[in-house]
Amino acid sequence: MNGEQIAVVLHAADSITRAGVTAALRSRPEIRLVEPDEPAPVALVVLEKLDGPAQQLLRRLQVQGSPNIVLVAGDIADPELLNIVSSGVSAVIRRSDATPDTLVRLIKATAAGQGALPPDLLGRLLDRVSRLQRNVLNPNGWTMAGMSDRETEVLRLIADGFETREIAEKLCYSQRTVKSILHDITNRFQLRNRAHAVAFALREGLI
Repeated sequence: MNGEQIAVVLHAADSITRAGVTAALRSRPEIRLVEPDEPAPVALVVLEKLDGPAQQLLRRLQVQGSPNIVLVAGDIADPELLNIVSSGVSAVIRRSDATPDTLVRLIKATAAGQGALPPDLLGRLLDRVSRLQRNVLNPNGWTMAGMSDRETEVLRLIADGFETREIAEKLCYSQRTVKSILHDITNRFQLRNRAHAVAFALREGLI
């Protein structure tokens, strides 16, 4: 940020949209639009639909460690909601509801680390998450964090100071199985070692 201004990088689906959004925000003293190669705490992404190129853009922004994302889009289907959230989007608004005042409000909220979804989209997202938990994760013994019950049990015992042999004896596993479980965890979540894995599980509230 520069003083009270919030630096925002704009990604638009076409030049006409870019020109319109730029004109709407240029006069706002709270906002400073910057070029894509400049640092900014917020990325404003304006799209008509969440097609393949749009999903690629969101993934690219996430991989590049880009700032929090405010997404302005047309109609959003239920299967797209989880993809949006997992792509690092902090706030969503439909194009039909997007006004300069609303965009500024969402940009401010996002810069402050807050999220925002229209009430109906939030309800649909929660319903989809509930169905995912009930129909996919629970039957396979997985949590929302992507970790199984036996994986969290192994990490819990490591956190309690037990060695591989002791964990294998307690859980009636082979030592190879315990090592394989740890290997899967560290690879899946890109963790460095056992200590990092335990710290991750503690931070996520898994153990």
